Amino acid sequence: MSLNSSTLLNEENSGGPKGNTECLGSLELQTPSSFQDSPLQQLQLASQEVLEKAKKSGRSKCPRCSSSRMFYCYTCFVPVETVPTKEIPTVKLPLKIDIIKHPNETDGKSTAVHAKLLAPDDVTIYKYPCIPEYKERRHEIALVFPGPNSVSVKDIAFHLQKYIKKNVSDNDDDCSREPFLKQAKMEPEEEKNECISSNKSEGTILKKIIFIDSTWNQTNKIITDERLQGLLQIELKTRKTCFWRHQKGKPDTYLSTIEAIYYFLVDYHQEILKENYKGQYDNLLFFFSFMYTLIKNAKGCAGKE
Repeated sequence: MSLNSSTLLNEENSGGPKGNTECLGSLELQTPSSFQDSPLQQLQLASQEVLEKAKKSGRSKCPRCSSSRMFYCYTCFVPVETVPTKEIPTVKLPLKIDIIKHPNETDGKSTAVHAKLLAPDDVTIYKYPCIPEYKERRHEIALVFPGPNSVSVKDIAFHLQKYIKKNVSDNDDDCSREPFLKQAKMEPEEEKNECISSNKSEGTILKKIIFIDSTWNQTNKIITDERLQGLLQIELKTRKTCFWRHQKGKPDTYLSTIEAIYYFLVDYHQEILKENYKGQYDNLLFFFSFMYTLIKNAKGCAGKE
């Protein structure tokens, strides 16, 4: 069975009762304006020929659970039989990523699986409420989520340094932390510059970043969990979504999960690692950009009919 753009839309909406025509109509209403601008064209991506071939072949079996899927199995986190793993790019990330998935989030509609498929060694997906305890490591962990106390990526080092100093005061018998206690008092701006300089030389004190995979209306249950309280929150304020399932009534700066991961890493690479970005993480959007193009084409065809 060949797969056209409408079939892909049906695959993505398989969790609901809508048919292809209704899906296209819904897409017309919910797509952000940036969808028209093809901002993904500048990405440095691996060849997507394998996805083109899989599209023509149609649905295939998951090698683990034997379910019929397109491109990849969103429950087993592996490519289907028509998409050889060796032809899928692998991305090495500078830190570990935890994705906390809402239990009511439809597996087939989530982009979180893209991160697991493309950076399998650095990404872990948890289904809420089964999540780790982060309290003891909050000096090296941050949560990407907008809020009144969220900070920008460039200020991560400065704010995490406060957690380190707090840990020192709470554990003053720990000799390994002693140098922090003996530092001379600095002015706020001087202290901030010192933190950033120290962070660069040590690689960075940030070891893990957390993302929430959920519709925006369902995030409250997770973000208020006591295990996430006290973590530094990061907000990506300048990026705009290209996600075709953009939620009505929400600003276009509310990103899909894979977009948030990608843009965070780009900013992190430039602002914290202080290195020129040369497309190192572009392949995180390998599946996303391919689906974006298919659905954009479907939208164009629907407009002609």
